[in-house]
Amino acid sequence: MDLRPRRLRQSSAIRDLVRETNLRVDDLIYPLFVMPGEGIKEEIESLPGVYHFSLDTLLIEVERITKLGIRAVILFGLPEYKDDQGTSAYDESGVVQKAIRTLKEKFPDLYIITDVCLCQYTSHGHCGLIHQGEIINDPTLDVLAKVALSHAKAGADMVAPSDMMDGRVGAIREALDTNGFANIPIMSYAVKYASAFYGPFREAAHSTPSFGDRRTYQMDPANRREAIQEAILDVDEGADILMVKPALAYLDIISDLKKEFPYPIAAYNVSGEYAMVKAAAQKGWLDEKKVVLESLTSMKRAGADLILTYHAADVAEWLKD
Repeated sequence: MDLRPRRLRQSSAIRDLVRETNLRVDDLIYPLFVMPGEGIKEEIESLPGVYHFSLDTLLIEVERITKLGIRAVILFGLPEYKDDQGTSAYDESGVVQKAIRTLKEKFPDLYIITDVCLCQYTSHGHCGLIHQGEIINDPTLDVLAKVALSHAKAGADMVAPSDMMDGRVGAIREALDTNGFANIPIMSYAVKYASAFYGPFREAAHSTPSFGDRRTYQMDPANRREAIQEAILDVDEGADILMVKPALAYLDIISDLKKEFPYPIAAYNVSGEYAMVKAAAQKGWLDEKKVVLESLTSMKRAGADLILTYHAADVAEWLKD
């Protein structure tokens, strides 16, 4: 038989008809950074097109993206104060808690996910509590549960623990269930690697550790089987969605989880991935639109059902064309 695969590539119509993977606006979750103050919209130097927003300017941004069809956001907060216990993370008057309440009032159909971690809120910049120079696991779980519960009380639709402490999904699930929030899902940063691709985010979230690094709790980039173990633990503890972070350098891990688990898989297209594309595009070295769409499509092809990306608003515009 004379096999001619090019027969199905002859025009855009036939290519669209036989396309195996499609990227949609509904796949996208848009990260947003909110901070105290008024009238603030500060571009983050290492993330062109990404901003720190005060609550009033955040409302303007959310109105813009909802008109583009983006229906889900994940909130990161820059607090008014930091201490070694990260207490501002669960303050009922905290910046994220205020943002949730205000956004829900103005945009009731917006799906609000919240990042649950301590790094932005601790004076030392680590994701867990510190004792004698070490990040301690179990005492941190109580604080993370308080943070998640405060977000749920404020009106969050989903919480997303990103700290990589052992047992945090179970602690959060128990806190939510015993306080009347059994219907709040958990999107776990189940497989989060100790990656060099996070650099720009740490500027954005003001969360660079004051000492050491995060390799004692985030995963070794060389490990593949361990990803399945981490995901199994989080599923057993009550996770509803499993996330892989970063995305592009870990497409094999996304594929592994998709094959192994009957759960939605999320991929975080992280700050370093975004910044590289932006920098090259500004130099004229590549076509930003084509590279972004190709990259995000690769994540879906690997098995991601949801994609967290700073490109979301641009992609929503491009998909309208």
